Amino acid sequence: MGDGFVFIEIVIFAAIAAFLVYRLRSVLGRRTGEERQRSNPFTAAPGPAKPDNVVTLPERGRPRPDAAPASDEPLSLAASIDQIRAADPTFDEKHFLEGAKAAFSMVVDAFARGDTATLRPLLSDSVYDSFARVIRDRQAAGEQHEARIEQVREAEVVEAKLDAGRTALVTVRLVSDQVNVVRDRDGTVIDGDPKALVENVDVWTFARNIRARDPNWALVEVRPVQ
Repeated sequence: MGDGFVFIEIVIFAAIAAFLVYRLRSVLGRRTGEERQRSNPFTAAPGPAKPDNVVTLPERGRPRPDAAPASDEPLSLAASIDQIRAADPTFDEKHFLEGAKAAFSMVVDAFARGDTATLRPLLSDSVYDSFARVIRDRQAAGEQHEARIEQVREAEVVEAKLDAGRTALVTVRLVSDQVNVVRDRDGTVIDGDPKALVENVDVWTFARNIRARDPNWALVEVRPVQ
């Protein structure tokens, strides 16, 4: 009788352990051998429909959506977004905007700290070169840039385009409240006010090759709005 109870307890504990392992795998994701890659703010799929943050790729041989309409008249924003979604069914505008806001905060913070390692995979080559040049000049002058985003109050898609049927370009207008300060070698404030919250309006364009396995979007253009 005692052996029977022991056996039942073993079965119960094994079931609990299996459940916990399943929950951990669903929350943390499976190991892919590429865990050292950066955290991508765009990849977490909304809702439970895509476990382990796996992005389903279009099947090979699938008919290619038209890259452009037959006429020369530009598409409306809604039609352009629909065109991207038709080419990439994983694209979700609401989820994309959440990722854009997260990427915005990451880039602003890394740029202020001069963290080029974090910036490199988030930016296109041309944008990275521009950012890195400013960081080098700042370091050569002994200046320190402090930036703190209190909140991103608005984020909306203002432009969208599917280029050559393979590159999705999405432009986002971001309104944020920030504190920006520049200090010299001695720590003296030479620009900005550490106590002043300033509204910033930026227009950033992100791009992704929808035919590539890489689900990451890269910042390809920055247009500050005065």
